[in-house]
Amino acid sequence: MTMQQLIYENVIPVSSARHSKSFVEVGADYLFTRNLNSVPLMAVEFPPAAADYAIVFAGNEDAVVPAVILGVRSDENLYLTKTGGWEAKYIPAFVRRYPFVFSSSEDGKTFTLCIDEGFSGFNNEGRGQRIFIDDGKPTPYVEGVLKFLQEYRTQFLRTQAFCKKLIELNLLESMQAQFTLGSGEKKSLGGFMVVNRTKLNALQGTVLEELVKTGQLELLYLHLHSMRNFEALKDRFVLIQGGKTDKSGNAESEDNEGKGKAVGSKSAKKTKE
Repeated sequence: MTMQQLIYENVIPVSSARHSKSFVEVGADYLFTRNLNSVPLMAVEFPPAAADYAIVFAGNEDAVVPAVILGVRSDENLYLTKTGGWEAKYIPAFVRRYPFVFSSSEDGKTFTLCIDEGFSGFNNEGRGQRIFIDDGKPTPYVEGVLKFLQEYRTQFLRTQAFCKKLIELNLLESMQAQFTLGSGEKKSLGGFMVVNRTKLNALQGTVLEELVKTGQLELLYLHLHSMRNFEALKDRFVLIQGGKTDKSGNAESEDNEGKGKAVGSKSAKKTKE
């Protein structure tokens, strides 16, 4: 699984001198995500995201970040339609903030609003939302973008604290999801971690109480519940690739413990770190 910033091609600081006549048309074309098989997720997004995606953790023993899995292969987003639409009720904030992003100073105290001028919706033809009004001040749309990115930054720091807690409690373990296409070709998806339910259930009462008070225990169960969405991800891939389905109409899969079991179920292959 890959974590990528590759959607940004030509990031330029937003300025009235450069962008006084510029517009941004967003919300209709998500083709910029076509090569992403995962994107970061903030902890606050777990409740809406858990219904549509498998939520996992990416990184290493020193630092991890939550993410939603979008595809089986490293360069494929299975939630993207051929016309650039998005096939899920919830779209991660990482995607929605594009083409804007903050760049930070070396000391991390100053943030500058930037835009990817390589975005297909960036234009000077009047399509979409204008960036500056005639007196050189940011439009209400850009003011909204600034508030969105500021909140994103706040939630990012909270998510970092949440992930640090998981590392401290040693709750994460590596996982690999596997399934087989109708042609017999086997596919696997790895490079991510999940919460070990046994370790979670073995936590002391005082630790569990703290997780409940901070809302983090709910996040962990939302993560575990979201694992069933590997089944939907697998079906998306098999249908696109022309794979076979079982008698119930679901795509068939297999792992080390047998055939016909959903990827992401208890039978999915796990390896201790």
